[in-house]
Amino acid sequence: MLVGLVLLYVGMVLFQNGLWLLGRIGDREVALPNFFSGAVLALVSLDLVMGGTLTLGAVKSAALILLFGITFLWVGFNQLNGNDGRGLGWYCLSVVAILLPITIESFRAAATIWDHWFALCWLLWATLYAMFFLLLVKGMRIGRPTGWMALFNSVVTGLLPGYLLLGGHLA
Repeated sequence: MLVGLVLLYVGMVLFQNGLWLLGRIGDREVALPNFFSGAVLALVSLDLVMGGTLTLGAVKSAALILLFGITFLWVGFNQLNGNDGRGLGWYCLSVVAILLPITIESFRAAATIWDHWFALCWLLWATLYAMFFLLLVKGMRIGRPTGWMALFNSVVTGLLPGYLLLGGHLA
């Protein structure tokens, strides 16, 4: 159930950030959905490690969720303070370094359609974060492609699986 909640909010904020990168939303307008989504992910992570029996799986899930939650809080902070995003870009590169082995592990362990879909999600997130690094640190002029990738990821890796999980359509 918590996975569905997290994915729904990841999808919502990636959609907003994609629109922002495409120039459809102003800088300050994108701050609120980033702060809210980052807070939701932080609260879910806290619940995973403090709300029940502490297991390695719960800690791993909380850590991976926080990779995204910190990103969203950082984007919101940058939008309100006018930071250039280079620090966030370097953070995104470290996230890529974490997500690539997670992707490989997920594909190796995948047994169901959902397992394969979720493994693909890790790959798509790693790709998006690599694009964020190239955009923010290397200064590559890929704002529009990154915006489109964020919109694509919002639906494929967030909104759709989040909706299906919360609706009981995926196990």
